[in-house]
Amino acid sequence: MDVRVVPALDVQDLDRAVALAAALGAHPGVSGFKVGFSLGLAHGLPEVVRRLREVTTRPVVYDHQKAATDIPDTAPLFAATLAAAGIDEGILFPQAGPATLEAWVGALRQAGLKVIVGGLMTHRAYRVSEGGFLADEGVLRIYRDAAALGVRAFVVPLTKPDAVRAIAIELASVKELELYSPGFGAQGGDPAGLGFLSRLNLIVGRTLLEAKDPAAVVDSIIGREWTA
Repeated sequence: MDVRVVPALDVQDLDRAVALAAALGAHPGVSGFKVGFSLGLAHGLPEVVRRLREVTTRPVVYDHQKAATDIPDTAPLFAATLAAAGIDEGILFPQAGPATLEAWVGALRQAGLKVIVGGLMTHRAYRVSEGGFLADEGVLRIYRDAAALGVRAFVVPLTKPDAVRAIAIELASVKELELYSPGFGAQGGDPAGLGFLSRLNLIVGRTLLEAKDPAAVVDSIIGREWTA
């Protein structure tokens, strides 16, 4: 499995985030940097992107945690906000239904952003079968419907390999499929559990943020043979 790393800059301290981006900004094993609400709300996305652009040319991915849970009508406003800030890619979790999925995917595309769609999260008690709120079939349908809209990039949790296998079957016909997986490190996810995949972008947060030598951590991740 070809593994690349997307550092998750989920902190409030912008200097700390920029320092990690500077340490990894040109690393060949890093495919982008993920920014969440903590930096976006604390400093404003334009300033966050401006500071990151001083140290890296890698794509900046915005994860609103979670976007696309609103009505379809707000999609253009969200997309325009990301585009104006200089965000390259946006993660959507369209739990609000198919109309929202279609509107928000379309709005991000029209604004020139790459669209990444997720439906299943890493933690317990998310789907009905786990004691959660969301129907298992509904979660699976998010991936199926997004693929039908032409989406090629998806978020799948490292912590639920059996569920990801079912999702991968749904996405088997997608050409140039890209998968992004959170759950490494503190959450106990093991990339070997997804060894049936050929490529994976591993979203890594605390493991890198707390590392004395983050480049060495990335080296160890991409240099290992992750097989089931």
